[in-house]
Amino acid sequence: MTAKTISKIAALLLSSTWATTTLAQTAAAPLEFNYGYTTADHVNLYVAQDLGLFEKAGLKPKFHTFPSGAPLLAALKSESLDVVTAGLGFAFALGQKIPVTMIFWNSNDSTGEGLVVDAKSGIKSFQDIGKAKKIGAASGTCAQVALYLMGKKVGIEYNKLDVVNIPAPLLRNSFMSNSIDAGIAWSPYSVMLDAEGYKVVNWDSEYTPPGGLCPRTTAARPAYLKAHPEIGVKLLEVDAMASEAVARNPQLAIDALVKRLALAPAVAKAAVERVYMQRPSYAQQVEANSPYSMTSKDGGLAGKYLQATQVLYETKSIPEPVPLNVIQEAIDPTYLRKYLDAVKAKK
Repeated sequence: MTAKTISKIAALLLSSTWATTTLAQTAAAPLEFNYGYTTADHVNLYVAQDLGLFEKAGLKPKFHTFPSGAPLLAALKSESLDVVTAGLGFAFALGQKIPVTMIFWNSNDSTGEGLVVDAKSGIKSFQDIGKAKKIGAASGTCAQVALYLMGKKVGIEYNKLDVVNIPAPLLRNSFMSNSIDAGIAWSPYSVMLDAEGYKVVNWDSEYTPPGGLCPRTTAARPAYLKAHPEIGVKLLEVDAMASEAVARNPQLAIDALVKRLALAPAVAKAAVERVYMQRPSYAQQVEANSPYSMTSKDGGLAGKYLQATQVLYETKSIPEPVPLNVIQEAIDPTYLRKYLDAVKAKK
């Protein structure tokens, strides 16, 4: 074998080794995507950020925070976001025909939402809602849905109530200026107001259907899911790792909310206990008869969106009801099932 031949073989081997190494690096490259979420008490999301859990799952998200659902939906519509975590704002996405696929529940936000009153109002429970002079409730939100159902429960039509469009973060100032004497607040503002003397006299569970009508879920653009089908299970892996970390050290959840939302530690702890600790389990989400089911075609999450969007239509927050088939198409339990099957296989 000549020196020239040996040199050629060496060059080919070197080239092959380089190509193999490059392919391996490419295969191991983390999946990059844009992740948007509203400002809220997203415990597992924040804990995952703090502990680098996305990276452990082979993900590289670029995070975008939004003050409310409207700008988030605009970003989703423009395809600037690939994954989103939000609440009932997805009802507007469905109504506007913005493609979205809900993958799993983050929390049942009705556990942290309630009727908050001024001590001077004379309102002792939701049964006294007719006594309220002015009620603060943000239009197009779970608060509006809850107030509508509250009125229905006691036989008062929604349009007979004097409702002021005030989001939960602004209720405190409205109470202090005597602009309202009652309001519907979601977490962490409900527990924050309660700690300041504006008592939560009832929680949503007392006048809404089982499991409430205020789901918070993580969703993705269908086109992105189709191009990267692995991300659904990976997001669940991240969520599960965060849950395990908090189970070992609950202080992680409290610290995450204090850091992101500037809450007092006691308020953060109360918010964690009311909402996060009562979140639906993965098993409940795949169970057909569960109020949190993602597999039921007309109950569970689908049923909640059907009821909630009907209320939003009745209160003129959306121009028309969202058909059940549109809601069904936006819910995909496939990734939950795959994740649970993988967990079962490892045992």
